[in-house]
Amino acid sequence: MTQKTKRDFINVQNLTKEEIQYLFDLTVKLKKNRDQYAQVLKGKSVALIFQKPSNRTRVSFEVGIWQLGGNCIYLGPEEINLGKRESAADVAKTLSRYVDAIVARTFTHQDVIDLAKEASVPVINGLSDLSHPCQALADLFTINEKLNEAKGVTLAYVGDGNNVCNSLIFGCAISGVNIKIATPKGYEPNTAFIKSAQRFSDMSGAAITVTNKPQEAVENADVIYADTWVSMGQEAESKKRFKDFKGFQIDSKLASRAKKNYFFMHCLPAHREQEVTADIIDGPHSIIFDQAENRMHIQKAILVFLLGDMK
Repeated sequence: MTQKTKRDFINVQNLTKEEIQYLFDLTVKLKKNRDQYAQVLKGKSVALIFQKPSNRTRVSFEVGIWQLGGNCIYLGPEEINLGKRESAADVAKTLSRYVDAIVARTFTHQDVIDLAKEASVPVINGLSDLSHPCQALADLFTINEKLNEAKGVTLAYVGDGNNVCNSLIFGCAISGVNIKIATPKGYEPNTAFIKSAQRFSDMSGAAITVTNKPQEAVENADVIYADTWVSMGQEAESKKRFKDFKGFQIDSKLASRAKKNYFFMHCLPAHREQEVTADIIDGPHSIIFDQAENRMHIQKAILVFLLGDMK
């Protein structure tokens, strides 16, 4: 499958159900046969524009690009103070003369959109305040890997209706995964996102449920998913958020409502004894490090999909 024209990956909903399945099939091949695809990106360079520090996103992209035979250039806040030192348009146009793709991890979603609009090379959203599509695809791939098929699975997301939640909503709706979201009042995902995702869930048969009761979300779930209560940039809200999220911690009592063989997922970084207790995140149901590893594999598939030439 060869991409002949520029294509960006900004949101999960940029992909069709068939394209997501193609990426999952490709991820399996890349994961099992690393050496076979070691030259797919030979001679190609990818720039990472990061406004936020990172562990998984940076390392998984850098190592993945190297494993595909490509060259990676990391540009932190010191090199590119996006929108301040230099406009997104100028950055995008300049980098397009040097590299074959851009990965952007930004504070605002608009920065990613502006980069994609002005760049003549593919732009991949490595994280924004609105969405985290690479994370969502890695999560759904991991569910496929563990349960053989994602369609019909029920995922309970307990926490903040944030960027990860937004991307999971669309990923689940397109893939046929039922998603039950539990947030405190005032932290629900954007209603416009739910309405837009409903179009996809109507086609796939998936159900989207939003509640303020974590017990309802977790009931009979195949997967329990947690995320930090205080994301990067929200530190000033910590005291209020800890108070508002009381009762939303994933502990053994809450997890007992899920299916007996449920899986626990977390996009990391995690804060033990805040959003999840140590016995759950470090226990036998946890697949957080399989999930973290799969970030690299799915991102390799995305890079090949946008840049490679695999027959």
